[in-house]
Amino acid sequence: MPDPLVLLPGMMADARVFWPQIIALSMETSVQIAPVFHQETVDAVARTVLEQAPARFALAGHGLGAIVAMEVLRQDPARITKLVLISTTCQQELPNLAASREPLIAKARAGRLAQAIEPELTCAAAAPGPDQQELVALAKQMAFTLGTEVFIRQSRMMQRRPDQQSTLRRAKTPTLVICGEHDIVYPVRRHEFMAHLMPNAQLEVVGETAHYPMLERPDHVTGVLRDWLGL
Repeated sequence: MPDPLVLLPGMMADARVFWPQIIALSMETSVQIAPVFHQETVDAVARTVLEQAPARFALAGHGLGAIVAMEVLRQDPARITKLVLISTTCQQELPNLAASREPLIAKARAGRLAQAIEPELTCAAAAPGPDQQELVALAKQMAFTLGTEVFIRQSRMMQRRPDQQSTLRRAKTPTLVICGEHDIVYPVRRHEFMAHLMPNAQLEVVGETAHYPMLERPDHVTGVLRDWLGL
């Protein structure tokens, strides 16, 4: 029986960000969604993931979810059989970027969540194509479903996230690093850097996609995950 798969959605996203993969892969193994929005620190969310996860499991995260996945790896590497990091970074947030989140947090507190999330959605928009507007609409819907308090908590998580370069250098877990060819949030070079740091990693650059390759080219990404997980 394949190892269970735990999925960690990114910032202001829920299970819908992995919906094509959930539908396909749940026919072949147990798939669990771990929430990434109940605490304000990456460390605390990672501890909750470990408390709720099976004894041994494969772990895949997107964006902030992948940042949490790296902390899960740091805390208890023996439990993770395979790791997938999608559209993410292993580095701390630069001070100027952390400071730029404060006006957005203030807007959210003032009841202007739509304005607060707009810069993130603009940067993270799908690669140009017929489905771009539909994907942006889904991203907004997920964000509005999660709401203001989650936005604030996750913004704090991003500001305070730990640097995980040393974690990746020490990691022995087989790791797949996936990124979109046109991602401007976390460009290809960041993923190349992460894959280079790890002794047992490989990189998959998904063409014609940006920050959401799981939704932009779902069949391709699902096939890559199926092969990687040995399903």
